[in-house]
Amino acid sequence: MAVLVALGAFLMTLAGGWTAGRVTDRRHLVLGLAGGLMLGVVGLDLLPEALEAAGDEVFAVPAALLLFVAGFLFAHTVERLLATRRAAHGAAQEHGHRAPEVGLTAAAAMVLHSAMDGVAIGAAFQVGGGMGAAVAVAVIAHDFADGFNTFTLTTLYGNARRRAIAMLVADATAPVVGAAAAAFVSIPEPLLGGYLGFFGGALLYLAAAEILPEAHHTHPARSTLLCTVAGAGFIWLVVGLAE
Repeated sequence: MAVLVALGAFLMTLAGGWTAGRVTDRRHLVLGLAGGLMLGVVGLDLLPEALEAAGDEVFAVPAALLLFVAGFLFAHTVERLLATRRAAHGAAQEHGHRAPEVGLTAAAAMVLHSAMDGVAIGAAFQVGGGMGAAVAVAVIAHDFADGFNTFTLTTLYGNARRRAIAMLVADATAPVVGAAAAAFVSIPEPLLGGYLGFFGGALLYLAAAEILPEAHHTHPARSTLLCTVAGAGFIWLVVGLAE
């Protein structure tokens, strides 16, 4: 049953990526919406779950928040190192000319997150049908945003469309694989909480330092800002309906 439900997440992820790919003539709006979706996912979904799951404090600070900061700094450091390496090889990084590896790494993190969503579906169905259905609704609803963000992140950093499609398919397949694996794998809750915190920090960096500035660089329009607000509001709606 869990695998069948995860197929809904598969289709919703593909729908999100297809939508992102079809509106390339409104790139600033796509990026504005993606930034809002990512902000909403981090602040309204990942962080609350991470704080609840990770539990312990380290020197008076919740471990999930420490890993959140670590994830933010990790994403920043990786991007700076890649930019430095490209500059050393005579490919100085101009605005809009980013390291493709960053996009692929971010998309790979989205795939891993989707796999964890599948595990959550499988584990919830082991608890009971009602719990499984509730978790499935939440996962399927926000997998549209995951697919949208995966495609956008990959292409934003200069990767070819075929790579973006490959990462989108991997992201769509991941929940199905995760749901199937849930029957054999049990992930400790503190480890899951730590991962969510770290991933949330990295995702916030990409949204705040890369996607939103790019969205407003050439088109500082009111419509771009409205797309960002709408993206965050959509995630709020999804989280509220899932409770």
